[in-house]
Amino acid sequence: MTSPLAYRRVLLKLSGEALMGDEDYGIDPKVIGRLAEEVIEAQKAGAELGLVIGGGNIFRGAGLAAGGMDRVTGDQMGMLATVINALAMQDALEKRGARVRVMSAIKINDVCEDYIRRRAIRHLEKGRIGIFAAGVGTPFFTTDSGAALRAIEIGADLLLKATKVDGVYDADPKKVPGAKRYERLTYDEVLGQGLEVMDTAAFALARDSDLPLRIFDMGQPGVLLRILRGEPIGTLVQGRG
Repeated sequence: MTSPLAYRRVLLKLSGEALMGDEDYGIDPKVIGRLAEEVIEAQKAGAELGLVIGGGNIFRGAGLAAGGMDRVTGDQMGMLATVINALAMQDALEKRGARVRVMSAIKINDVCEDYIRRRAIRHLEKGRIGIFAAGVGTPFFTTDSGAALRAIEIGADLLLKATKVDGVYDADPKKVPGAKRYERLTYDEVLGQGLEVMDTAAFALARDSDLPLRIFDMGQPGVLLRILRGEPIGTLVQGRG
């Protein structure tokens, strides 16, 4: 007998770099295929899933701006990069039998739908996977902010942030041997200790909406479904005080 889900509706934030695998740029078909299979496994177990994918494997607006490009232009390019990744994930999911809708915060109707909150929720209720592209649709905000905002708008039970480390540490575990991993933190503890979890705007959105946030390593096979069933994997950030 399978365990019931502890979280029914979730928003999964993936970085663009997560799609690269061992490549230096772009998308590794094997990696995006494995991620798609994880998402489908969770949906078949009864979860309603929304995805936000960054664009760092193609363009980074902040990095382009640091190199002299206009920041607004750089961020707009970054938003388009997230649309490319969203379409790639849609293809990987659909090839495995899933029903998917890509919804963009910027108008690009020839390739995907506009993001409309009520329509997004309806897609999830109908058993479709929603991929929310182009961040919040304006420059100066990261895809972390887009993920937090969309999670709140769709009424997600949990915001999941997939990273390359298995949670939040008190120091960089790659540089500091014996760095402590936290199993659970409050939002105020993260702020008080200056821990890097999400960018400031995204963090404030999640904290003010009392949205539970779990940071984990997506590299472990089957980890997404295990989290949705309530296993304490990675670090949970929840509550105040």
